Amino acid sequence: MAVPPRDPGRRTAPRPAVRGARSGVPVRPRATLPPAAGRGGAPRGGAPRAGAFAPRRPPGSRHAGRPLTAGPRRLWWGLVLVVVPLLVVTGKLVFLQGVDGADYAYAAEQDRLATYPIAALRGAVVDRDGNPLAYTVEASRVVADPTVVDDPERTALALSALLEAPVDVLTGQLTEEGRYVVLARQVPPQTSDAVEELGLAGVSLEDDPVRLYPAGSVGGQIVGWVGRDGAGLGGVELRFEDLLAGADGQRRVEVGSGGNPIPSGIDESTPATDGSTLELTVDQDVQFRTEQRLAEACADGATTRASAVVLDVHTGEVVAMGSCPGYDPSQAGSTDPELLGNPVVSDVFEPGSVMKAVTLAAAVEEGKATPDTVLSVNGHIEAGDVVVTDAHDHPPVDWTVTGILAKSSNVGTIMLGRAVGDETLERYLRAFGVGGKTGIELPGESGGLLQSSADWTESRAANVPIGQGVSVTTLQMASVYQAIANGGVRVPPRLVGSVTAPDGTTTRPEAPEATRVVSEETADALAYMLEAVVGPGGTAPLAQVEGYRVAGKTGTAQRPNPECNCYAGGGYVTTFVGFAPADDPQYVVAVDLERPSSDAEGGQVAAPVFADVMRAVLTNGDVVPSGTERPDFPLTAADLAARDRAAAGD
Repeated sequence: MAVPPRDPGRRTAPRPAVRGARSGVPVRPRATLPPAAGRGGAPRGGAPRAGAFAPRRPPGSRHAGRPLTAGPRRLWWGLVLVVVPLLVVTGKLVFLQGVDGADYAYAAEQDRLATYPIAALRGAVVDRDGNPLAYTVEASRVVADPTVVDDPERTALALSALLEAPVDVLTGQLTEEGRYVVLARQVPPQTSDAVEELGLAGVSLEDDPVRLYPAGSVGGQIVGWVGRDGAGLGGVELRFEDLLAGADGQRRVEVGSGGNPIPSGIDESTPATDGSTLELTVDQDVQFRTEQRLAEACADGATTRASAVVLDVHTGEVVAMGSCPGYDPSQAGSTDPELLGNPVVSDVFEPGSVMKAVTLAAAVEEGKATPDTVLSVNGHIEAGDVVVTDAHDHPPVDWTVTGILAKSSNVGTIMLGRAVGDETLERYLRAFGVGGKTGIELPGESGGLLQSSADWTESRAANVPIGQGVSVTTLQMASVYQAIANGGVRVPPRLVGSVTAPDGTTTRPEAPEATRVVSEETADALAYMLEAVVGPGGTAPLAQVEGYRVAGKTGTAQRPNPECNCYAGGGYVTTFVGFAPADDPQYVVAVDLERPSSDAEGGQVAAPVFADVMRAVLTNGDVVPSGTERPDFPLTAADLAARDRAAAGD
């Protein structure tokens, strides 16, 4: 079907512009297609239709006569690459100046500050009257930073005379690698002031206090000592480290290029808090006399160790405590480590006959005996596979219980122990403090040794009542007799009287809890019998103190031989424990001497030491002499009968 020809008078509507062509920016035209072929394959004739694609431009005519410009996308990325870094830099500057400026300024300021420790002055240790046993004085440590020292030789020359050190030695120190070297320790204030006035670059001062022990070895084992860092290493110095040490402060000041503080610079220092003052219950005068007498005992050629302790009967306060050999705390660094302890609280030994008082206390308290009870006592007694004898074997003697104690009869005491029973005896021993620590405020205390009665063999059951097969410290031994002297009430021993804080506030520790061990009647009966030990016919007349009635007990126990783990060849430990005045007890004194090569008894060697120490404490305490005479003590049945006849005759 033929297509009618197009009306030549009809106008062709203009074709819309290609989408995207804006603002004069040329847009690439779509590709031009060739004219459609007719049915015979020949191109259609006629003019092109309105809106048809224009013919392809000839090559090279696209940009003719037009300026060269970047495409919009390249232009946009260029702006990004320029603007974004500017925004980042600007934002950082704003942040630093406006937001983080104060922090950075503070950090810069801190970089100019140097920190130096301010050592707290360690608290003093004083006796009951305020006499110093240990105190600290200010001193300094001279140090240097070799990297800051500008002229080592000149600096060494300036310091040599002040520090009393050779120039070449100081020069060597000032040229060492590293940033810290100690030039001198514990220099006095006048020297440190002179060093500071020199203003030497790289040289500075640090606190380095000095601990002094003005009493020397007197009370040294109680006080203890401190190490190079100033911390306690023994005695109350160690036990009360937290109280004595205080709290260090710091000196934080602005320094110049030479490392020296700027006088008017920033100062952010924190002051130190000094330690508290520790007041002990010890009396320095009695302590001195006690140690002096122990040293005399150790000088006899047979005594290798001697210990003593003095207790206040009513309070349990330690008035004196010491051992021979002792040590000077200021020389602790050069002292044999074996001597850096306190044997009074740490060394244990078998007490021997001094423990017979506990056996008799149990017998009286349990109603098994009275001081006048008479027993027929043989010179020996069988105990399992062993035979125990008195000091000297003898035929049967009718002794009173007072006589058994005064003569220190092993056999008679074992008889009373059997009457009491093993379990009951153990209970009394523990009530008196045997087998447990006293709680004294000192490090290294031993609790001694007391085996359970359920494990006692027959021989052990015979040994314990007479003080063998059980071990105690000198302090435990004294504590037993404190209870007897105090009417049967045991007050645990204590050493600290008060603590005074840096602000002057003084506090006193709570008194230890008192415990009744036996009745007052039993305690009085024991005191009566113990006085017989020191009287005529007893084993310790050398324990007497003129003007005062004295009660106490001797002890001579075999010393274990470490070479054979047996008693053979071990020697003896001799003891004496007592109190005075017997009619109004004020003080307890316990003494023990270790004598590996001697068989001398406690009444011969320990009793005289006791008497001298007791005399010193009674005199020092202004104790009024006894106002009554010592009674006569019936030691045998015959003595008892004679006393009864005399009483009847009156």
